[in-house]
Amino acid sequence: MEEPLDLIRLSLDERVYIKCRGERELRGKLHAYDQHLNVILGDVEETVTTKEVDPETDEEIVKKAVRRVGMLFVRGDIIVLVSPPLRVT
Repeated sequence: MEEPLDLIRLSLDERVYIKCRGERELRGKLHAYDQHLNVILGDVEETVTTKEVDPETDEEIVKKAVRRVGMLFVRGDIIVLVSPPLRVT
């Protein structure tokens, strides 16, 4: 590997984990990417985490919403982290 995007290239057609801004997490099969880290994912599971404060108890309530999407385009400027699949050697 010589460049950071080489790691992404090696993950093509593999399931990856992507953390986005706004408490969003994506898991899906990486179909394509470009130099701006725009990506196309297939068979995607999107998890959105929201936090609310209960006004009566001042307790923080964490909610997770999960949805499945067949194909998704993700703009590179919202991506915080890309984790390639775990490789066992």
